[in-house]
Amino acid sequence: MLKNKQQYAQITAIGGYLPTTKRTNADLERLSDTSDEWIMKRTGIKERRILEDGLATSDMAVAAIKELCSTYQKNATDIDAILIATSSPDMPMPSTANIVCDKLNLHNVWAFDMNAACSGFLYALDMGAALIETGRYKNVVVVGADKISAYVDSKDRSTNILFGDGAGAVWLEPSAETGILDALLLSDGKGIEYLNIKGGGALYPYDAEDWNDEHRYLKQDGKVVFKNAVTAMSAACQTLLTKNNLTVDDVNWLVAHQANKRIIDAVGKELEIEEHKALNNITYSGNTIAATIPLCMWEFKDQIKKGDLLLLTAFGAGFSWGASLLQWNI
Repeated sequence: MLKNKQQYAQITAIGGYLPTTKRTNADLERLSDTSDEWIMKRTGIKERRILEDGLATSDMAVAAIKELCSTYQKNATDIDAILIATSSPDMPMPSTANIVCDKLNLHNVWAFDMNAACSGFLYALDMGAALIETGRYKNVVVVGADKISAYVDSKDRSTNILFGDGAGAVWLEPSAETGILDALLLSDGKGIEYLNIKGGGALYPYDAEDWNDEHRYLKQDGKVVFKNAVTAMSAACQTLLTKNNLTVDDVNWLVAHQANKRIIDAVGKELEIEEHKALNNITYSGNTIAATIPLCMWEFKDQIKKGDLLLLTAFGAGFSWGASLLQWNI
């Protein structure tokens, strides 16, 4: 049997959604011992969006997909696979992707969730690309979405200053020319104690005798996460570039996980990429976990030109991390 000619997965449409409610630094000054100056100096974040009560991650994912369809004249009924990257599913089961199918009135769609924390979108993007590359699927939607505010203690200044809610989505289709070129996704499990949400799983169920409020909130050791994030993302990017016989000079845009402005700057410095090439939208969105990379690309979609080479990189709980190379086709 003859092998098929190599097939790429290319992004043909992108959409995003940010809740309308804002949690500003002034709001946080009233909730905890902090200040706008302190927050901006350490994170570069001025405000983050908070999804209203009664709505969930699936609602943001649906809104991002609908925005994508409206902008690029896509028909949701053409979707044959949906991957939702999230650490904050609507419920333990069924999957948020399954709920999204119901809300979009989609039938006979392969749909599932992927949890790799802040690296989730890159993991899901690589999986979505693989589905296209096999030839089995032609219209794959990959979404990064998190209502992480549900797990943030609003009085804890080590986390309340960072995290916000949002969703970003991309539509993947086959291309014989170019698209997602390569990816390197890694994890080691060494960071479990430094960044986690313990409560609600099989280890710490809500009715456990040793349950306490600390289990329900996101916890992180910022210094450890910062150091590991810069090292891991920089190394993954350099390894991927070298593997593909590229240098940082070939890259038009670096889109790093929007965890903290200082981390983004540090990764850019490690890679020695020109400062204007490192895109960031963290100031008015905050860290939206799996949604940061697609939301950043969505916000800058008019600035990114067809044919541009993008280097994406992320780092998240676990630890999990990685990088992806793609050529922009919109």
